Amino acid sequence: MMNASGLTLAPPKFHIPWRCSQRFGTSQRTSQALPVRRDAAACPLLQRPCFALSTQRSNAMIVRAMSASFGDLSDDSSAVFPRINVKDPYKRLGISRMASEDEIQGARNFLIQQYAGHKPSVDAIESAHDKIIMQKFHERKNPKIDVSKKFRQVRQSKAVSFVFDRFQTPPTAFLVRTALTFAVLGALTVLFPTEEGPTLQVLLSLISTFYFMHQRLKKKLWSFLYGTGSFVFSWLIGTFLMVSVIPPFIKGPRGFEVMSSLISYVLLWVASSYLR
Repeated sequence: MMNASGLTLAPPKFHIPWRCSQRFGTSQRTSQALPVRRDAAACPLLQRPCFALSTQRSNAMIVRAMSASFGDLSDDSSAVFPRINVKDPYKRLGISRMASEDEIQGARNFLIQQYAGHKPSVDAIESAHDKIIMQKFHERKNPKIDVSKKFRQVRQSKAVSFVFDRFQTPPTAFLVRTALTFAVLGALTVLFPTEEGPTLQVLLSLISTFYFMHQRLKKKLWSFLYGTGSFVFSWLIGTFLMVSVIPPFIKGPRGFEVMSSLISYVLLWVASSYLR
């Protein structure tokens, strides 16, 4: 570096070789080039390969970090739906039969997104979704009546529970005795009809009802009240059924009274055997 008249001059960074012509009697010379500074600060263009390399390394580190946090983010277009051959549409979509429409739609969208690159998988998912939607629509249009559920609801109501609590299953021997008694009364009513009707058989059925109820309840007053109520109720129901519902199967002048008596015997047998 030279200092002249207060000015500072730096030597040139690059040296241009020169050659002396032989015409002037000078020998050919080739100057030696001065050392060239090739550090990164002097030549910014030399930084580009290093910058590109560092960027690639940074991107690779980011991809590895995202993969570690969220799993493999690569698009595997060859993925096959594992339940593609499952026949049950609910099992194919992986939902329960009680799933709502939002849950069905959500399962369909999720699976379509996962297996969008495999057309047979997409077709299987769409087919299962359409079957479930059509089934739901059919169920709304033609609702099924759950008989067992309705029966449980009726059975658990207070009125029906009170009626059912009034009945109790007796021993088998007691059931056989009451059944034989009212069967004999029914046979006598059919085989020996009279002009006045089955008056004697009806009286015997009332006495049998009092007797069997007393054997079960061991209380005379309750036996009399239950027996009388059961007798009146049985005859009213028997007469109503014969008039409105059941046609008379037994022909003859007293066919109506005979059929009413048979129905009453059945109801009296139930009351004598099960009422408590």
